[in-house]
Amino acid sequence: MKNRKNYYLLAFVLIGFWLVVAGFGGPTFGKISGLSNNAESSFLPKTAQSTLVENQIGNFSQSNTLPAILLFTSQKAIKSSVNNAYLTGLIPKLSLVPDLAISKTSAVVGPIYSADGFAAEIFVPIKAVADNTPSINAISKIINTNKPVGLISYVTGPAGIVNAFSTAFNGINGILTYVAIISVLVILLLVYRSLLLPFLVLISAIFALSGSILVVFALASHNIVSLNGESQGILSILVIGATTDYSILILSRFKEKLHEFESKVEAVKQTLFASWEPVLAAASTVVAALLGLLFSSLNSNRSLGPIAAIGIIVSFLVAMTFFPSLLLIFGRKAFWPLKVKYQPDLVKKENLSSYNVYSRFWSKVALFVEKKYRLIWISLTVVLLVLIVLALPTFKASGVTQTETIMGNPEAVQGQNLVGKYFPAGSGNPVEIIARQTSAAQIISELSKNSAVSSSLVVSSFNPLTKKATPIVYDGKVLIQTTINYQAQSTPAQNFIKSIRSSLKQYDPNVLVGGNTAIQLDVNTAASRDLHVIIPIVLTVILVILMLLLRSILAPIVLILSVVLSFASTLAISALFFNHVFNFPGSDPSVPLFGFIFLVALGVDYNIFLMTRIREESIRHSTRFGILKGLSMTGSVITSAGIVLAATFAALGVIPILFLAEIAFIVAFGVLLDTLIIRSLLVTSISYDLDKKIWWPNQKKFK
Repeated sequence: MKNRKNYYLLAFVLIGFWLVVAGFGGPTFGKISGLSNNAESSFLPKTAQSTLVENQIGNFSQSNTLPAILLFTSQKAIKSSVNNAYLTGLIPKLSLVPDLAISKTSAVVGPIYSADGFAAEIFVPIKAVADNTPSINAISKIINTNKPVGLISYVTGPAGIVNAFSTAFNGINGILTYVAIISVLVILLLVYRSLLLPFLVLISAIFALSGSILVVFALASHNIVSLNGESQGILSILVIGATTDYSILILSRFKEKLHEFESKVEAVKQTLFASWEPVLAAASTVVAALLGLLFSSLNSNRSLGPIAAIGIIVSFLVAMTFFPSLLLIFGRKAFWPLKVKYQPDLVKKENLSSYNVYSRFWSKVALFVEKKYRLIWISLTVVLLVLIVLALPTFKASGVTQTETIMGNPEAVQGQNLVGKYFPAGSGNPVEIIARQTSAAQIISELSKNSAVSSSLVVSSFNPLTKKATPIVYDGKVLIQTTINYQAQSTPAQNFIKSIRSSLKQYDPNVLVGGNTAIQLDVNTAASRDLHVIIPIVLTVILVILMLLLRSILAPIVLILSVVLSFASTLAISALFFNHVFNFPGSDPSVPLFGFIFLVALGVDYNIFLMTRIREESIRHSTRFGILKGLSMTGSVITSAGIVLAATFAALGVIPILFLAEIAFIVAFGVLLDTLIIRSLLVTSISYDLDKKIWWPNQKKFK
């Protein structure tokens, strides 16, 4: 009795501890967005050319400036007396805009009329602040006041696009979390048909998220880690999904132990004894995969690694302390209105039909595997390999422009797409070239020969007394701004950057080429490099963890190959959906890497849950019986966990950012493929065919 009281006391202490953590962590939900930096330039390594240009550009102009392009179009000739009076009258009004960046090198410029006379544009320099919404709203209000009939206006350009990104990410802390939680709640209610259990699991997930955000907020506040909207969204989804997964696994074991033990205290003790190793191994594989991102050359990836790893560690701690404490308090009542009976005689039976009490469906699947194991794994492997060969090469991951990244076609995107119709497509997004002053004339001459170039100018300061513009020279260098006829960050624009980076070196070996398009090019190059470097590292680390867990060499190799096959198949199917169903313009090069990190790590999780149970049963019985019993006992819980995780990642699709939408589909579909097909049929069939050889070189320990 005394020991029982001690367990209850410990449970209440643990619950109280996490209540305190949630109390401090909850308020940080609304604050953490203020620490996010979504500028692409912040993603790059220090040695990238575009980074070097960003660091030096302040020597020549106001570096923290983003131009807003006000585009005006009309179906009739725009240069009428009424329109001209309206447009010129905007200039003094726009000087009242908040965070206006007026200097010797920047000012409100316009109106500039298009060659065909159907459009005009005004450039408004805005300070590059964390939130430029007040400036954009003020501009919109000014241009929409007394606007002539027939004149259509757009606030676009770099400032408008940044604002559109900011608006898109506004749902990270609110709608994304709510959608994920509601999705998990509905699925848990349907799966467990209990009114209390889903809330116990969700409370655990919310507490884990609170604890994770509290730690990440503290680290970000001290500049130990850097946040962006993508890492913020992924953290929320990953923590909710992982905590739910670990809780479901523990819950499944608890239900088994309640059949075996009458005392709920003993049931919780036995549950933790049986669960801690597979849950720890599962969490370790995800943490190892995420920390593999530390080898990335992109700052954004390197920061996501530890941020997401913190989330997984906190999820593990909550699942192994807070959630079991709740189970101890509620016991069998947690399953209400269902009844979990004490049935020790049933537990002692060692035949598959006795496990119908856990899942009739998965017992039948196990019997199907027993009869057709070789046909199953051979046919599945052939089908998936054919799919990979035919569809995987069509996956487009060469990058997309900023306007293509923002979904929903907001005003800034509409305007930016129209700029190229009336003006040089690169207006407002010049290529920034830093070169020796003595080489400037030759470089401008060389650029003028290129049909892609609209104009090239050396950045100068205007002296109001002499009314002359003088080139700004710093350390013998000047800044040349080149406007091109291609939309910023498009493939032709990136090819132009590659070309001039090479050709201009004949005039200045140390010339640097930057700007938004160069940033995108350098990001794409770094992301492609990361894909080839990080994948082997992650696979090796996970393989070692599996070998230590399963005390085998062959079984971990089979599991790694199965998740790689699952990942490749998922990318192939994603390519078909992206290209022919969703009509996506393409993918960021980092999408396959993130898809790999999450799918391989999470896919191994489910295989760990399965194979540790198979190993446990194989030691007690024979390997083949252990495989069938392991599948029967874990099929329901792993599939439920997979469906929940797929639903949480699918919630990323509510944020209108292409990268997150694609990650949502890849991970959600991949998790379902892995849990329903790869893990339940392919892995078990191969293992059954190999029999005790699956445990090589320790197969002699098994029957």
